[in-house]
Amino acid sequence: MRSLGVEKGQSELEIKWVLGLDAVRAQEHLFPSVPGAQSQLRYKTVVTQRRAAVAIAGCWILSLVVGLTPMFGWNNLSQVQQAWELNGSVGEPVIKCEFEKVISMEYMVYFNFFVWVLPPLLLMVLIYLEVFYLIRKQLNKKVSASSGDPQKYYGKELKIAKSLALILFLFALSWLPLHILNCITLFCPACRKPSILIYIAIFLTHGNSAMNPIVYAFRIHKFRVTFLKIWNDHFRCQPKPPMDDDLPEEKADD
Repeated sequence: MRSLGVEKGQSELEIKWVLGLDAVRAQEHLFPSVPGAQSQLRYKTVVTQRRAAVAIAGCWILSLVVGLTPMFGWNNLSQVQQAWELNGSVGEPVIKCEFEKVISMEYMVYFNFFVWVLPPLLLMVLIYLEVFYLIRKQLNKKVSASSGDPQKYYGKELKIAKSLALILFLFALSWLPLHILNCITLFCPACRKPSILIYIAIFLTHGNSAMNPIVYAFRIHKFRVTFLKIWNDHFRCQPKPPMDDDLPEEKADD
């Protein structure tokens, strides 16, 4: 019912995506919205190109290790072999290549969901609550005229935070149904799961990868400009003039 190869690939991408979101949230948490040259200098000093590359590589490597764990032995092969022998069959067991036949639900629930999905998701929610609190607090403050229009700065930061919060919400909406179904499979084997619900949950996980670029493009100006440039350069063969380096670092639409 569930394709093994596609589901494993989606699982690895899910872990990588969660870790990537955590990295973005950590950046927002460590560098709160403080306008001015000093904060920009501190950011460029700490978040270097090398460190960013190491963080990205670390997310990919860790997600591959977690996603490929069943290939190292945490799977249902032993149960399949025992059932094959109990039936009096000889030779190598014939395994039906379906996700729940091969992949251990203990791995999917205890290791994948309870360790690598749910805690980071809750951590992101907590960080976002603090980010929104700090931005709202700054917006409500009476600032002096020498601060260089911080009201506009914090308003922009709030819009960007809302855009990323929307992406976080879509991730939870897309992945939690499938994980909940996995929990039902593990903790209530006798419970009946309608096939239509399983297909909808799988469709949501696959659709999440397609939703992110759309949300980024519609909500964040710089992403939209970059996507349009790639589209014109490589698909319409109508190269646009180079992007202005003086564009704002981030700009979210209302």
